[in-house]
Amino acid sequence: MLVEVRGDVPGRCVGDTEVGHDVPGVDLLRVADPADEVVRGVVQATRDVLIEPNVFFGPGVAIEDGAHIMANCHMVGARIRSGARVGPFARLRPGADIGPAVHIGNFVEVKNARLEAGAKANHLAYIGDGRVGAGANVGAGTIFCNYDGVEKHFTDVGAGAFVGSNSSLVAPVKIGDGAYIGSGSVITKNVEPDALAIERSEQEQRPGWAAKFRTMMGRRKKPR
Repeated sequence: MLVEVRGDVPGRCVGDTEVGHDVPGVDLLRVADPADEVVRGVVQATRDVLIEPNVFFGPGVAIEDGAHIMANCHMVGARIRSGARVGPFARLRPGADIGPAVHIGNFVEVKNARLEAGAKANHLAYIGDGRVGAGANVGAGTIFCNYDGVEKHFTDVGAGAFVGSNSSLVAPVKIGDGAYIGSGSVITKNVEPDALAIERSEQEQRPGWAAKFRTMMGRRKKPR
């Protein structure tokens, strides 16, 4: 059962000792630092939820059993399901549905997207208008390219898929279950289940080039 907890009184902390004044039971919310003002706004929560300092809750946020909200997160219109971990410094926008045991890490933004059980996006990613299947991994720097300047489009990442760092998934696009996306790829076509998709220029190496370049530039450099 979700219970509404308010922390919108300036300077007030919602912690083990105070929550009993508002709702039945004193184990609803646990806070990492009871001296800090933790909850700003209104949040619906079940039991055994841990919230670290400086978290903002806008309208429509719901948190289920055993979730852990780390410091400095901003959430509006999002649902965090049982056992999920969010933050620090994460942003959940309206329509974010964070599934059981999902990890959303630092500087990850989620909007109108569902992450299914056990999925991970641990660093520096934008997940907008899409789905990330159970157990999938979204690497650092990954972007769901959902907007073409006129309309929003959907990105579907299948269960167990692995999206390498610094990848751009240009919607509409579907990544099949268990597929791998090579780091640095710009994916514009659907990827079959268990396939490897890689899109980047071939690396070129020119032996001795750097030394020659430094010598040439040294000749041009004017003495101070």
